[in-house]
Amino acid sequence: MSNELKEKYAELLILYDKNFDSIELFHKTVRYFFEARSLKGVVHSIRHRLKDTDHLLEKIDRKNSEDHEKPEEERIGEINKDNLFERITDIAGVRVLHLYLTQFEKIHRAIMQKVEEGDFVLFEDPKAYTWDPDSIKFFNSLDINTEQKDSFYTSIHYVLKPNTKSKITCEIQVRTLLEEVWGEVDHTMNYPTAITDEQCREQIRVLARLVSAGSHLADSIMKRYGKLP
Repeated sequence: MSNELKEKYAELLILYDKNFDSIELFHKTVRYFFEARSLKGVVHSIRHRLKDTDHLLEKIDRKNSEDHEKPEEERIGEINKDNLFERITDIAGVRVLHLYLTQFEKIHRAIMQKVEEGDFVLFEDPKAYTWDPDSIKFFNSLDINTEQKDSFYTSIHYVLKPNTKSKITCEIQVRTLLEEVWGEVDHTMNYPTAITDEQCREQIRVLARLVSAGSHLADSIMKRYGKLP
C-alpha cells in the first residue's frame, strides 16, 4: 500500500482501527455459527477472511475513482468516514460451501431463524446471483431476490449486522463446491480489474454452464442416493 493512499484516507484508517476489535468479534461469531453441530450435515466447509488495510484502501480508492468517472447525475459520492461501513460491507467475510443445491434451503432457514430470534440483523435483503432458470425458480420459492451478472457469477449473498445500532457488517457468500471452483477461476481473471478478452469472457460463461449442469447432476444423484435402502 502506498503512503499516498495512507495519507489520502488517514481518517478511514483511524476509523477502521478503532472498530477492528468489534469487526473481528462479529466475524468470529458468524464463523462459529456455521461451524455449529446443527449445520454439520449440510455445510461442507467454510472460508473466511478479514480485509487487511492494504486491500481495504485499494478498494475504497477504486470505488471512488469509478464513481468519479460516472456522469454527474449517476454519482453517489465518495466513501468517507460517515459512510465507510455502509458502502464497504465485506470488510469481514465468510464463505459457506456445500455439496449440492437442496442443502442450501437448510442453510438459508438457519440464517433466517437467527435473524428472527434477534441474534443477527439483515443489513439488506439476501440476494442470489444466478443465470440458471431452474435456480431462479428455486430461490424465488424461498423469497430470495435474484440478479444476473454478465459473467454468470453464481452465489447467494447475505450481509449481517450484530444488532440494529451497530454499523459493523459481515458478508456471507453461500455456494456449492463446484461453484467455488468457477468463482476462483473468475476471480483470478476479473478481480480487481475485469478482463477484456472476449474469448476468455465467453469461456468463463461456458464454464458456468458446465458447473450449473454439474451442480444439478450432483443434486439428482444425492436425491436418488437418499431413496436407496
